[in-house]
Amino acid sequence: MLDHWLPALMFPALFLLVFLGIPVAFSLIVIAMVFGYAFFGDMIGVQAFRFLDSVASTYILAAIPLFIFMGAMLERSGIAERLYRTMRLWLGGLPGGLGLATIAMCAIFAAGTGIVGAVEALVGLMAIPAMMKMNYDKGLITGTICAGGSLGTIIPPSIVAVIYANAAQISIGKAMAGIILPGLLMVLLFLGYILIRCLIQPSAGPPISADEEGGRPPMRKLLVMTAEALLPALLLVLAVVGSILAGIASPTEAAGLGAVGTVVLAIAYRTFTFKILIEALKQTISINAMIMLIVVGGTMFTSIFRANGGARMVESLVGAIDPSPAGLIVLLLVIVFLLGCVLEWVSVVLICVPIFVPLLRMAGVDPLWFGIMMIVVIQTSYLTPPMAPAIFYLRAISPPEITYADMYRGVVPFVICQLVVLLAVALIPGLATWLPEQLVGF
Repeated sequence: MLDHWLPALMFPALFLLVFLGIPVAFSLIVIAMVFGYAFFGDMIGVQAFRFLDSVASTYILAAIPLFIFMGAMLERSGIAERLYRTMRLWLGGLPGGLGLATIAMCAIFAAGTGIVGAVEALVGLMAIPAMMKMNYDKGLITGTICAGGSLGTIIPPSIVAVIYANAAQISIGKAMAGIILPGLLMVLLFLGYILIRCLIQPSAGPPISADEEGGRPPMRKLLVMTAEALLPALLLVLAVVGSILAGIASPTEAAGLGAVGTVVLAIAYRTFTFKILIEALKQTISINAMIMLIVVGGTMFTSIFRANGGARMVESLVGAIDPSPAGLIVLLLVIVFLLGCVLEWVSVVLICVPIFVPLLRMAGVDPLWFGIMMIVVIQTSYLTPPMAPAIFYLRAISPPEITYADMYRGVVPFVICQLVVLLAVALIPGLATWLPEQLVGF
């Protein structure tokens, strides 16, 4: 009887360790080893090595450090400052112009990193002082930066999409293509909210005059500045994502192209130094080590859960509830949201997807369509109070006069925008599936 409840006890034990302050990766590994001993006995050490070897030999995961390096080089080479300056010149004169420039900058930069939250600190350090100087509403400031920083989830090349596709055993190219339209819709909703809010309430985000920007350059010079700042970065992103979508390169090969491309861009902008390269490599190693340790822990946890009969237990519970396909989707997405409020997104994907996918296939639900909704839910949990990781990232870089109350108030409209995207994908599956069906090379 105890064996039947072993998998059910794994999640409470995991949450206990997490709430005690033990890092998620170590919590996953400890629980996997303890509960794995009940099934494998003295052979648990051998099995743990096999789990580690399976992760280390997964070729597609080699794309992750390359995407991280790509973002780290973009961050340190001065390209971000050029892009933000250009966005300010074009959009700053509109109501809420700095907010619009911040979201546009985040969208472009998210396409160069693919990392959840990696953009938030970088753009926040540039945008917060500028918006504070213009007396922007503090809630609008914090909501804009938190929402913009979350776009790495839903804009290719999203590492969340890479890991989901690998766990669900679907084409990574299709997963990348599937998030494009929802990602664009989300960016448009973010921009629309800021513009409409500042048209209705001008004091929330006053426009910047040309004098405050130090004088607007002539149109010809502005176009040259835009071309120099924007086109190389966009071409690099299009080359990386486009080569994956067209089936020309694998995600790992495309990520390698992006990594080399960022170094070439830094050299072309005359900002490349070996100090910058070493700092980017250090950041890459640090972030990748964290992600890979969680991947190992998540793989071990899920495998031990299934070995102890967890999959059968979940199937029995779902069978007892007997939900419709729509009910099953809602149930699973609620689970993802709740886990996302507590665990790192990598853990959520690796724990949930191997358990969910068989249930989805039995119910006739397209795992790609569900995966796009799951990615949106993960992004939403990243922003949703009171556990919102985005707010804790922002707290580290924001001035004391910006309070937690400002942050909680600021993210709510953007959470609503994300829920609108989720509803749109749920009601119009073609938003997630149409583009993958049109592209070749998968």
